[in-house]
Amino acid sequence: MNRAPLIFLGIFFALAFSWTGIVLTNHLSYAKLQPVFDETEGKAFPQKLPGNAERGKEVYRDLGCVYCHTQQVRQPGYGTDIERGWGERGSVARDYIHEKRVYLGSMRTGPDLRNVGARFVGDAGRDWHIQHFYDPQITSKGSIMPPFRFLFETRSIVGEASPRAVQAKLPAQYQPPAGHEIVLTQRGEDLISYLLALKDPALYPEEAARVYVPKPESAEKKTESAHPEAAK
Repeated sequence: MNRAPLIFLGIFFALAFSWTGIVLTNHLSYAKLQPVFDETEGKAFPQKLPGNAERGKEVYRDLGCVYCHTQQVRQPGYGTDIERGWGERGSVARDYIHEKRVYLGSMRTGPDLRNVGARFVGDAGRDWHIQHFYDPQITSKGSIMPPFRFLFETRSIVGEASPRAVQAKLPAQYQPPAGHEIVLTQRGEDLISYLLALKDPALYPEEAARVYVPKPESAEKKTESAHPEAAK
């Protein structure tokens, strides 16, 4: 008796069932996710990337950053991501709904970057990235990341200095010759814009208990809470 058709059908239905359960069901579930409006902020989260950050995302892809960095903060109990300051909560599917291509990554040669934009205040983030890309040793002694100096151009100053000149943000040993300036290229500007846009500030109510662990109070605050009279 030829059992080839039965074997074929068995394999076909097994694969179809697996595909339906793993791929199709998840796709339909994620497709229903929508942004959540935060009345306090007056914004809907997650927000879409601005245009220059979208261009920077392509630079991120082109340079292969995904091979050394992830973009997924693990939930409490599955690692020390939150303790390391890589985010205040674990990443959830809703965080990625605006992204056609998600760079979750699989290697952590460097730190997770999902919330790298939230680690700085004001212009400090842009200055830090300028130094880090020019020479990672400026900001991170012992880093194995190579310099990305092709994101900069050293050129003669003709007329007035360029508003893009960045040598003032670099240590003395990196200063260009007299009459020259170091300028961040458009690709460099876009890449930094992308990295500074990477942040997940919203805490979605239906997922809060699962992905967020409040930071422990300091011993001083605990003492004041336990003995309020002593604080008066």
